[in-house]
Amino acid sequence: MIKDFITYINEGLFDRNQSEFSIRKTDKGIEEVYIPKTKNELFKYIRLDIEQAKKDETYPNVNLNNIDVSKLGNDELINLFSSIGIWYIIPDISDWDIKYIPINFFYSNKQIKEFTIPDSVTSIMESAFSGCSSLTSITIPNRITSIGKGAFCNCSSLKSVTIPNGIASIEEDTFYGCSGFESVTIPNSVANIGSYAFYYCTNLKSVTIPDSVTSIGYEAFSYCNNLTSVTISEHCRISVDSFPKDCKIIRK
Repeated sequence: MIKDFITYINEGLFDRNQSEFSIRKTDKGIEEVYIPKTKNELFKYIRLDIEQAKKDETYPNVNLNNIDVSKLGNDELINLFSSIGIWYIIPDISDWDIKYIPINFFYSNKQIKEFTIPDSVTSIMESAFSGCSSLTSITIPNRITSIGKGAFCNCSSLKSVTIPNGIASIEEDTFYGCSGFESVTIPNSVANIGSYAFYYCTNLKSVTIPDSVTSIGYEAFSYCNNLTSVTISEHCRISVDSFPKDCKIIRK
């Protein structure tokens, strides 16, 4: 996306004198982009896109790439797709130029099945995808360096995830209840696996833990009852009940 912007005030939407637009040049040609200044304005515009998707018979898939959220701060984007009934759409935000997926961004969205995080994103914040029980696959850009607590908690349909090499810590509850997981590979960048990080991943059969991991938190893999053995460094500190009691711990 080439950011060649011309900004002006549109006289024909919502509060008449409050709706700011831009023109951007893309590989598809010239496009008009709406720039909301408040969360309320954003909701109104998303609802127009929802109505258009219904007319185009693409609903619940809704293309929201005609929106630029650069004027909205983190507090206004928290809970965005779990607020005021917007959990029932599948939002396409692939062109959004955002640096993070905010707190509770897609919380309990039951429609999303596959999702590609925009390349501009460097962090996924707390509970961003928590409760997205229909999510089966997600593409996480390599430039992401942090994933917050409970980011994918109870994403029970998620089969696997590639954890980027820049991640230093897998936080508490990150993949709690991801019962669809069968295998997990943790990259060499990770030093810590937090408490309950993979708690109740009941179908998890194998996990690769690199020597870089120096601590594994309380019940990090508890109730992963299909996990029969795991190999960890002799220098790695494990907490009480980090693994199921029948899981064989092999030190190297």
